[in-house]
Amino acid sequence: MISFPLSIGQLRPWREGDEESLVRHASNRHIWNNVRDFFPYPYTPRDAHSWVRSNKSYQQPNNLAVEINGQAVGNIGFTVKDDIYRYNAEIGYWISEDYWGKGVMTQAVPIMTNYIFQNFQVNRIFACVLEGNIGSMRVLETAGYTHEAIHRKAAVKNNQYLDEHIFAILRAEHRALNPSSSNR
Repeated sequence: MISFPLSIGQLRPWREGDEESLVRHASNRHIWNNVRDFFPYPYTPRDAHSWVRSNKSYQQPNNLAVEINGQAVGNIGFTVKDDIYRYNAEIGYWISEDYWGKGVMTQAVPIMTNYIFQNFQVNRIFACVLEGNIGSMRVLETAGYTHEAIHRKAAVKNNQYLDEHIFAILRAEHRALNPSSSNR
């Protein structure tokens, strides 16, 4: 089973039994304000059951639970795009407000970035960050992502138009930052 150590926990596949802690940590308006609307709020036990069931069976998972003290307190994952964007993957993540500012995602994003480049035929990984989410922007910059663009007032959240900031890293840039990693 795949897992990656963090200084205060690990990244690992989702599994049965994660539902209770997922509901406890994900059902938070402050988290919901920084993610896409398909992320439920309030986050119900039914939502948690559906999420765990849909993510626990992959040989090469594209979503990993952030586990701290035996509890699933966040997620980091990616989606490989299609058509003319088929060599792009979008990375996304969230973590319990209890762990904001503790460096967990600063560790997790480079690990997931390396995992994607090593295991998937992707040339570019990008993230979309809503305006005001300075912490997430810093995480991406620290991981070597470049701030590529601002899509002005492209997103709607809480009935407000928000700028969407695009960050990306190319395989060649990742290789230059991590010469010991053997990404294709």
